[in-house]
Amino acid sequence: MPTENLTFTSASGYELAAVLDVPEGPAVGWGVMSHGFTLGKDSHATARVCRELARRGVGMLRYDNLGLGGSGGDFADTSFSLKVQDTVLAAEKLRELGHQPELLVGHSLGGAAVLAAATEVRPHAVATIGAPFHPGHVTHNFEHLMSDIEAQGSAELRLGPRRLEITRAFIEDVEEHDLRGYIRDLDAALLVMHSPTDNTVGLDNAGKIFLEARHPKSFFSLDGADHLLTRRIHGTRAAAMIAAWADQYFSGAEQAARAAD
Repeated sequence: MPTENLTFTSASGYELAAVLDVPEGPAVGWGVMSHGFTLGKDSHATARVCRELARRGVGMLRYDNLGLGGSGGDFADTSFSLKVQDTVLAAEKLRELGHQPELLVGHSLGGAAVLAAATEVRPHAVATIGAPFHPGHVTHNFEHLMSDIEAQGSAELRLGPRRLEITRAFIEDVEEHDLRGYIRDLDAALLVMHSPTDNTVGLDNAGKIFLEARHPKSFFSLDGADHLLTRRIHGTRAAAMIAAWADQYFSGAEQAARAAD
């Protein structure tokens, strides 16, 4: 699928690197995807889902959060609040490009972020993949560092060759967020996607999100997938389901179908 590299300004003031995955034919609709905690726009889950959505006629903007991938700034200055604000700004960037962001997709912590951002973006549809019910769930990734963070104000999280600083401010911010109000007030169709074999964010999180939400809402089980959607087939299946489900919520779906005929 064709891609366009671009940037937009974060609420922090730094430039964030982004990619626009563009359908080859008439676009059915457009959306924004928010990646997981430390993963980035080119992670398996985010890149594969967005590319497959583009192949199915849904253009997607994906981007690197502060201090990750090609984006500027320091990861130590990130927060869940900033992630939500930058999701809103990514949607605004899509509008500047002439495309209405009718779909928000989020993987893992990005799923929590799009649920919170939807209040401002006002999409027609929101899809979450392996999202936590409480954003503070992310702290399980660095439980072994909590005492150091509390004592010193920050600690270094090692992820292979990468070294990311986790601050006390990040923990305080992420733990104070409660998604229940955002989910209850969601003025968009909701698709909750989760794997029953997700050992990072348990399936019970999907159940809580689903029960809290109003209709229209749907659930899809990503059987056999791990949290990161490591196998290509699982990213493809997730995108196929999102595209089929969201089609009815895209204002341009019928026009695109007629043009394709």
